Order: sequence, then structure tokens, then C-alpha cells
Amino acid sequence: MNLKMKYLLLIFVGILFLGACNNKKDSADAYGVFEATEIIVSAENNGKMLVFNAEEGGIYQKGQELGIIDTFQFYLQIKQLESSIRAAMARRPDMPTQVSSLQEKLTALEKERIRTANLVGVNAIEAKRLDDVEAEITITKSQIEATKSNLNMQSQSILEEVEAMRFQKMQLEDALAKCRIKAPITGVVLKKYVEPNELVFHGKPLFKMANIEDMFIRVYVSEDMLSSLKYGQKTDVFIDAEEGQEKKLEGEIVWISPKAEFTPKMIQTKKERVNLVYAVKVMFKNDGSAKIGMPGDVVFK
Repeated sequence: MNLKMKYLLLIFVGILFLGACNNKKDSADAYGVFEATEIIVSAENNGKMLVFNAEEGGIYQKGQELGIIDTFQFYLQIKQLESSIRAAMARRPDMPTQVSSLQEKLTALEKERIRTANLVGVNAIEAKRLDDVEAEITITKSQIEATKSNLNMQSQSILEEVEAMRFQKMQLEDALAKCRIKAPITGVVLKKYVEPNELVFHGKPLFKMANIEDMFIRVYVSEDMLSSLKYGQKTDVFIDAEEGQEKKLEGEIVWISPKAEFTPKMIQTKKERVNLVYAVKVMFKNDGSAKIGMPGDVVFK
């Protein structure tokens, strides 16, 4: 083979290689646009928005604090409840102190019974005196039990009152925590609806976030492809990158539409829009390359 033929062969192989690269996208099984789950975060309390640092287009981590609604009233109510709890606990009866006098009386009566029994044994006094002492012992024991029962009831009533106040305090602490606005997911803020120093109320939307960690692409397939697809099936998701290259991420089919529909206008040409197709949702872990609204390609494995 002469030199000219070698050059022609190399050029031919190069053309085939470039053609294969350029037609890689054409080998995709389906096309779509990247989407993300959107969440609207609303206020859970009423008050003035003292601080609000969320910015449209900003990316924030899950749990990151973005704003604070005025917490002063909740703080005061919590302090008031703490004082009421301390006051209630101070009212609890001191059972040992209040029963001690009756217990001392009982001890003295038991000693008296022994002494009286000895005297009755030698006929120094009448047996009725011993009966009187024993009756008084019985009465004193009843008084001790009644006093303990009454003090226990008082103490239990106070403890239940304190328990109710502690639950109220927990509710206030929960409301206080909800005054701190935090990002519910790791994602990007798409839209903010309030500004610092505005009054907000329970249920008022504050901002909208999109989950950019777990994104998805909704593609459409024809009926003849449907039988080869199943839930949990792995896919390759391709993202257009610089210099005509494509970046590949691993995806998974999480939803297949049970109903056919006409091909969406933004996906196919006018001629192909009359075709009936099925929507398929492919989830994938985004490494930061995919952006909402970017086109993407899917190859089913």
C-alpha cells in the first residue's frame, strides 16, 4: 500500500470516528428537559420577618437558617411558664414534716400500751385503760393514713398541673423553633415572596426551592418501546457539555405513565406531534452538571 492510500485510509477512519461521536446523541432512546421537585416554604407563625437571607438563584444546604420571624412574645410566654412551674412545685406539701407529729404521737402511744399492759398484768390498773390506749393507737394510725392520702392527692394534683404547664412550654418552644426559617432540602431558591421587616402570617408563602440533588428528566416513548421498560430499570442520562462533549450520569426509571398522550409540542416536530406516546420519569443524582430546563438524552439499559 503506497503512502497516498495510507493517508486516504486514515482520513476515512477519522471521518467515521467523528461521525460516530457527532451522532451519539442521535442514538439516544428518548429526549427531554431536566426538572426538579419544587417546594414552597410557608410561614408557620405570625410576626415580623426580622431577618431573611434567601436570595433567588442562591444554593443552600438542608437545615441552613435563612430567616427569623420575631420570637420575643414566645420567649416571654416561656419565661412566664417557667416561673409558674417553680411556684407550683413550691406548693407541694412536705409529707414527712406534716406526718411527723402524728408519727411521734403514735410512738408515744405504743410505749404507753406496753407500760399499761404491764400494769394490767399485775392488776395495778383496770384493763379498760389498756383498751383505751389501743383504741387511741388505732385512731392515730387512721389519722396518719388519712393525712398521707390527702397529701398525696394534693401533691399529685400539683404535679398534673405542672405537667400541663410543661406541655404548654413544649408547644411554645416548638413555635419558637418554627420562627427560624430553615431550608427543608439542599437546593436552589427559585422565587422569594417576602422581604425583611415585612409582616407575615401563618401559611404565607416565603420562598420556593427546587431539589437539585435528586433531579429527574421526563421523556416520552412510543408504545413499541413500552414493553421493554420497567420500574427500577437503570438508564444512562446524557448532559450536553463544553466542546460538543456529553456527560453521562446514571439514572433509574421511577414512573411510567399508564395512559398514552400526544407528544408534547416542545419535544417533537409538528409532524410527530400526532403520535401517541407514554411519559417516563427517570430520576438521577445530580453532581451539579444538570440545570433546570436544560435538554437531556436518555439511553435505556
